[in-house]
Amino acid sequence: MNAPDAARPHHAHWPRRLPRALAIPATPLGYNLQVSAARWPDKPACLFLGHTLSYAALDRQAQALAAWLQAKGVAAGDRVALFLQNCPQFLVAFYAAMKAGAVVVPVNPMNRADELGHCLADAQATVAVCAADLAGIVAQADAALPPAQRLRQVVVARYADALPDGIDPALGVPAAMRDWLLAEAPLPEGLPLTRWADALAQGASLPFTPPAVSADDLALLPYTSGTTGLPKGCMHTHRTLMANAASGQWGWSGAETVSLTVVPMFHITGMVYGVLAPVYAGSTSVLMPRWDRELAARLIARHRVTHWTCIPTMIIDLFGSPNYAGFDLTSLVYLSGGGAAMPQAVAERLRAEFGLDFVEGYGLTETAAPSHLNPPERAKLQCLGMPIFGVDSRIVDPVTLHELPSGETGEIVIHGPMVFKGYWRQPDATVAGFVEIDGKPFFRSGDLGRMDDEGYFFIVDRLKRMINASGYKVWPSEVELMLFKCPLVQEACVISAADAYRGETVKAVVVLRTEHRASAKPQDIVDWAREHMAAYKVPRVVEFVDALPKSGSGKVMWRLLQDRERGAR
Repeated sequence: MNAPDAARPHHAHWPRRLPRALAIPATPLGYNLQVSAARWPDKPACLFLGHTLSYAALDRQAQALAAWLQAKGVAAGDRVALFLQNCPQFLVAFYAAMKAGAVVVPVNPMNRADELGHCLADAQATVAVCAADLAGIVAQADAALPPAQRLRQVVVARYADALPDGIDPALGVPAAMRDWLLAEAPLPEGLPLTRWADALAQGASLPFTPPAVSADDLALLPYTSGTTGLPKGCMHTHRTLMANAASGQWGWSGAETVSLTVVPMFHITGMVYGVLAPVYAGSTSVLMPRWDRELAARLIARHRVTHWTCIPTMIIDLFGSPNYAGFDLTSLVYLSGGGAAMPQAVAERLRAEFGLDFVEGYGLTETAAPSHLNPPERAKLQCLGMPIFGVDSRIVDPVTLHELPSGETGEIVIHGPMVFKGYWRQPDATVAGFVEIDGKPFFRSGDLGRMDDEGYFFIVDRLKRMINASGYKVWPSEVELMLFKCPLVQEACVISAADAYRGETVKAVVVLRTEHRASAKPQDIVDWAREHMAAYKVPRVVEFVDALPKSGSGKVMWRLLQDRERGAR
């Protein structure tokens, strides 16, 4: 089956209002902010718990921080790590780096020192912007690196810096969240620290020379885990990111859009829908630093939010509120998400009780979030959707790489303008990640799926050993590598276990070191893991065994353990 792209089945159902491909601007991402600030200087770029940051102010602060970065030696192509939750400072720091021609390395703020240290060292980051409550983790990670690899500068921001008048009490922000946001966290010793306000004040009086930046220069280096080894950096250029930043018309988005940004900005989905697309369109983002269902409902009602990209567990949690029947969601016109399939019963309640359809999509870090989306006027449930603007996606046999006909299961491969340029400093992994079909490079997703006769794609299974816990992707091999550092652990194999709320959760099958077999308890492993890895990666279930099953070549037979676990459900 080698049908030309023009004859792909989904084109018969392509929305008539949409072009098949976009005219993607050949300008760098920093220019998008300059344009929106010139067009709508007084318009809110973001709303943060009672405080407004206008486009003019966002542009002015980004320019000041860019000048400060230049004065500290940051040159075009240098890597700047961002390590903080959703907040205005994330937006400012991202566009400051873009203006300076730097490359942003977004890091999960749930990461512990070992995980952060890997990203800093591998990306060869020279500067980090972090939240004050995470500065201790930065100090710990930095101290563990060889002196030549340590950070030259660390900008520390308090969330309260973006809340000069405090938090609007009418929003009813939970006490724990309020205390966390307004806390004056003590700063660690041993880091070259500059406070956020000081960096902006200094930069405002410094000269700034815009570097020459092209659309094909590297802009973003988000880290993603594979089936083996440690997380890898995905090389995205201004052009690959612009492809999805400019795609808002798929979901009826424009300058008048007000979006709820609660998906973490460090994540590629939050990056596209909370950082890139709103600034490109000149729309307004309502920022949530952490998920809270009651607060989300109040923000949607108060700011008349029109667009919300989320994960299904957020909708499930929303329905779990005793107050959900009183939530005012009437302003929403587009509710979308992915990361996990939306349960049919929840989708039906959403439509029956609020008149809303949940539009599912599919994408990866390597594809700058969406490569497939359901057309909102013809969405299918528990479906990845169809390839979007300029994307050619196919189902191939994962061994022969021959294209398969509709209805047959194979690996999803993707060719499109948003596909990344390869893995940072890993040429072998880059080569292995692509296959050539009809003279075009296709990225191998590693996901097994099928395509129906209308050209819609569906996930069937994971070719890779991924655990999907409430939309968070957990790679067993990465957790195993971390567990091997635990002084109690001789060997470990990580598999998926059923979880009533998360769908899947992390289970560790552990062989203890001989000297600890009489005294160690499963909770000891869990407690150690909480200290050394992000919370969503921590094994929720730990089983001790005398030995792991192995093949004749000595490889751990993880499939056998996984099959046993599923058989026990």
